[in-house]
Amino acid sequence: KPDSAVIDLDPDEALPWKSVVRAAFEVRAVLEDLGLKSWVKMTGGKGLHVCFPIVRRTSWDDFKELTRSVALTIVASDPKRYTANMAKAQRKGKIFIDYLRNGRGATAVAPYSTRARVGAPVAAPITWDELAGGAHPRDFDLRSMMNRLDSQKVDPWADFLTTKQSITQATWKKIAA
Repeated sequence: KPDSAVIDLDPDEALPWKSVVRAAFEVRAVLEDLGLKSWVKMTGGKGLHVCFPIVRRTSWDDFKELTRSVALTIVASDPKRYTANMAKAQRKGKIFIDYLRNGRGATAVAPYSTRARVGAPVAAPITWDELAGGAHPRDFDLRSMMNRLDSQKVDPWADFLTTKQSITQATWKKIAA
């Protein structure tokens, strides 16, 4: 059974970074409304991952349906800016709200992974305050991460694995409303 979710925000390359940041905060608000605390991670690419842990009680099918419903809620809030359709033609000028990483066997880049891209960017866990304060993907590469880890007093995701959140009947009712 699943124990954490990833909502992958994958923007069209023409979109400004601030639109991805705005989308992340919108996903966070939807999750908060469902009673779920979330964390944010740079992907080491052009997007962000909004992640949340859950207690291992939910089936894979129900779990994927929950994340699909979150994605569709975001898309419905502004269909000109967002899509949950993975077809490249449907994503032009939009942010793809990718919930498909939450199916059994699906993968997502792990925290602190170096990406095989120019500049060696890193999939960096950050705080919501850092994101609001202007954090940008270019700030997190192999070289800068060494300094970050040496100077960091607290892991921004320190309580991710110990946070116990359940998908309840109330959660399902809210998402269906």
